[in-house]
Amino acid sequence: MAASATAAATAGAKPQAAVLRHSACKGTIYLTFDTGSQAQASLIADTLNRHQIKATFFLANEKTVNGDYSLDPSWSAYWKARVAEGHAIGSHTFDHDVLAKDGANGAILVKPGFGAHAGKIISLTPAQYCEEIKRVDQRFVELTGKHLDPIWRAPAGRTTPRTLAAAQSCGYAHVGWAPAGFSGDELSSTAYPNAVLLQKSLRDLRDGDIFVAHMGIWSRKEAWAPANLEPLISGLEQKGYCFATLREHPDYLSQFKPSSKHP
Repeated sequence: MAASATAAATAGAKPQAAVLRHSACKGTIYLTFDTGSQAQASLIADTLNRHQIKATFFLANEKTVNGDYSLDPSWSAYWKARVAEGHAIGSHTFDHDVLAKDGANGAILVKPGFGAHAGKIISLTPAQYCEEIKRVDQRFVELTGKHLDPIWRAPAGRTTPRTLAAAQSCGYAHVGWAPAGFSGDELSSTAYPNAVLLQKSLRDLRDGDIFVAHMGIWSRKEAWAPANLEPLISGLEQKGYCFATLREHPDYLSQFKPSSKHP
């Protein structure tokens, strides 16, 4: 995904050093973070702030290490702060509904990770699937007073033309990630240690790539973000890369025009 445009300034004035750095970009990387255990939520926010980077977050109502859920009122202050900082925020479906397959008569079969039907295969109409995407926006407005950006990411990145069309019908464009942008933070830390994942990302990421990591993964014994996020950002900056939200990605510019169907 080659991107000719460098990242544009977002809300608020940046320090002069950041402006100069931005004007000298050799390319742009789009950092994205999906909700998870939320064990690394504060670290991610602090690291992005320290580097004056804007990223994109995709939210589902997932159980956290605090014993609550990532879209509970207890997370309101966290998400309000990310909005104020200028990050883009999209939907990851409310119950983290992993696509199983397309069903008969236009149905969409999914396996929610959370909620009343967690762990079970359920059948949704395209309209109901769209509602699962929009439920995140409804809760986000309750928590922050702001709507989500008109983008979404399917759990596990699994889509079909039917799910993409369902989401587009209610104003949401799907965002995956570049092959080089897979952080590997869902993989076994024994088989894929952090040092190996970091080396791969620094070697393979290119201008325009969308990078994905999680805000904490329950199954990984050696957490990815504490060891890798800071050196990844610093290493990419040393290579001349800058960072931007998906609002500036050339593939999604039209999605953010006022004519979008999204509320």
